[in-house]
Amino acid sequence: MKIAFLYIAEAYQCYHGASIALELARRPGVDVVSYYNDPQSPHHLERIRQAYGAEPMAYRRLKGSWLTRLLQTALRRFGMFKMLTMWDNHSELDAYDAIFAVEDTVCYARRLGITHPKLILLPHGFGDRARGFTHHTKGFDFVLVAGPKIAKRMLEQTLVSPDGYAMVGAVKLDVCAQLQRAQAPLFKDTGPIVLYNAHKAPKLTSWSRFIAPMLDDFAAQDDFNLIVAPHVKMFRRQQSGLRASWEARGTDRILIDTSSDRLLDMTYTSAADIYVGDVSSQVYEFLATPRPCVFLNAHGIKWQGDPNFAHWQLGDVIDDPKDLMPAIRAAPARHALYRAKQEDLAAASLGERQGATIRAADAILGFMGASY
Repeated sequence: MKIAFLYIAEAYQCYHGASIALELARRPGVDVVSYYNDPQSPHHLERIRQAYGAEPMAYRRLKGSWLTRLLQTALRRFGMFKMLTMWDNHSELDAYDAIFAVEDTVCYARRLGITHPKLILLPHGFGDRARGFTHHTKGFDFVLVAGPKIAKRMLEQTLVSPDGYAMVGAVKLDVCAQLQRAQAPLFKDTGPIVLYNAHKAPKLTSWSRFIAPMLDDFAAQDDFNLIVAPHVKMFRRQQSGLRASWEARGTDRILIDTSSDRLLDMTYTSAADIYVGDVSSQVYEFLATPRPCVFLNAHGIKWQGDPNFAHWQLGDVIDDPKDLMPAIRAAPARHALYRAKQEDLAAASLGERQGATIRAADAILGFMGASY
């Protein structure tokens, strides 16, 4: 059985799929090849492989026509040109029995001449936004979901059929637990660590409204340390000079990271004591261990009762930057108001915490065994 793992976008996708590829490669009669679009992906694939102590794996850079490579170079800010890349590789990918993907763009494979393989999706992220529940999911033959919250919503929206999915748990938590190693403290000074995790979505992000006053507020106090760790795609396509200029604004008590591996491997969500953010699904990674949260409604969204903002029930929600520091200071004492709801929603989002990688591999082979 030949299975292609297709990382069609940025390298962060490796943390959602690579451990499953490693597990499947251990199984008899399974041949796995990992295809990647982002040239940084082999670094991350190897980092994960070595953490698992696994045998070397086959990695292949997705081929690109002269047009695709030109666009990826000249218009980098506009993305990885995933549709063109799939077209450039459709003949080779069509030779596989299954294609595993962690993003729904791959649903268009059928239109691009990739007709033979079964299409298997593991959505990356565990969040509440409507972007994770679109009609694209219907384009896959089999879907792996983390927890019952995601399964229920997909079933209600008829994005999956009752026999077209498996609930396997949070694979990324498996991977990041394997990667965790003893490391030097993030800050010289002790004190609670606040993590600010802004999303990149223009109509939802809190970055433009909150980042400047936040840095001023934290610079004027000595009680908290601050990690500024925005969504990896916020700066991924920006010039290195812009990233460096932001990181240079760090101090002994403020760490600003726009590009390192630690944005991807839960270093910060594991280390922080208080989470501050908007709509990133990383809040559920943070809430694998319930802790205080503060949410930033930078756009005056009417969020109460909206399932796309269910996580805003898990901490105080503020609209004005002047309320940020008071909310952070109050968060530990107010955590008791939210802890039970955090535990319930994290369990519904993440599913069973241990063994997700093995369950995912078993589910894929079970599905393929019925159709292979």
